[in-house]
Amino acid sequence: MELPSILQGQRLSDMVKAGIAGAILMTAVGFNWTGYGFGWTLESTAKQAASDAAQASMVRVLAPICADKFRQASDAVANLAALKSTDSWKRDDFIKQAGYATFPGSEYDGKVADACAQLLTQVK
Repeated sequence: MELPSILQGQRLSDMVKAGIAGAILMTAVGFNWTGYGFGWTLESTAKQAASDAAQASMVRVLAPICADKFRQASDAVANLAALKSTDSWKRDDFIKQAGYATFPGSEYDGKVADACAQLLTQVK
């Protein structure tokens, strides 16, 4: 069986090269490597983005509750003065030791404690 003339010689290699270039271009545009594209993502990237969003929403909800628990304590004024005098990188440990960043049904989360300390030390 003989191949059609369009698939013989130089024309065949040009078509193969064009197909490879098209596949590379489609992949680059699809996965948004060029700065714009179709927005394709890998499953692992999508799972990580979902996990990060869940973590951020949990911190956004629990940090104000932590700050409120801190302010409602009987020794809140003294604790706030102690928190403000503590080094900024140790403030989440201060919140952890006091137990304000631990909630029923969940474990301690350092990001919640850090956000809580930031809320408490903001200048109004």
